Amino acid sequence: MADNNIFLFVPNLIGYARIILGIGSLYFMPTHYGLAASLYILSGLLDAFDGHAARILNQSTKFGAMLDMLTDRCATMCLLATLGTFYPSYLFFFQLVMVVDISCHWIHLHTSVVSGNTSHKNIAIEENALLRFYYTSRPFLFFMCMGNELFYSLLYLLHFTYGYTFLGMSTIKVLAVLLFPVAILKLVLAIMQGGSAWCKLGYIDIKEREESNKKQ
Repeated sequence: MADNNIFLFVPNLIGYARIILGIGSLYFMPTHYGLAASLYILSGLLDAFDGHAARILNQSTKFGAMLDMLTDRCATMCLLATLGTFYPSYLFFFQLVMVVDISCHWIHLHTSVVSGNTSHKNIAIEENALLRFYYTSRPFLFFMCMGNELFYSLLYLLHFTYGYTFLGMSTIKVLAVLLFPVAILKLVLAIMQGGSAWCKLGYIDIKEREESNKKQ
């Protein structure tokens, strides 16, 4: 029975730790930027380990998948909300990113469950090649997710400090500029997966109605 207690599976324990780190980051975010950023980035790094642990230990669960996704989405949403107060001129952009991030990931996961997929990261061969590569290449997936989170974390840090300077340039600002294309590509991928999921859900409705009409 103990082996089936999914609440104590290693990946889920890592997930609980990520939540604690995330809450700590939010608490210190308005004032202690160094500590807040460290806790936030550490929580993001642990995201790579929970999935790896789930595969190695054969402890993949629906509970863990939902916990992982909601932790990611809520953390990013709160950081973006903070950035909206720090950079009011770009509030509309941060709002759009929040809407796309939450809605597209949620509909993607929901459609995967409705379709009977064992994982929301299982992408059919007929899917867009870039989207399929995003989910099947773990190094690329890690780079995109981590690069995206680092970009917004650097924007957060820039509100408080320019960090070290090299040749008169802020290293934090330079890194943020370099990671900006990653954040935009991540946003585009989210829109793509959301659009694909909506289409799939619509086709499921059509198929169910056709089967219902045949029985009448």
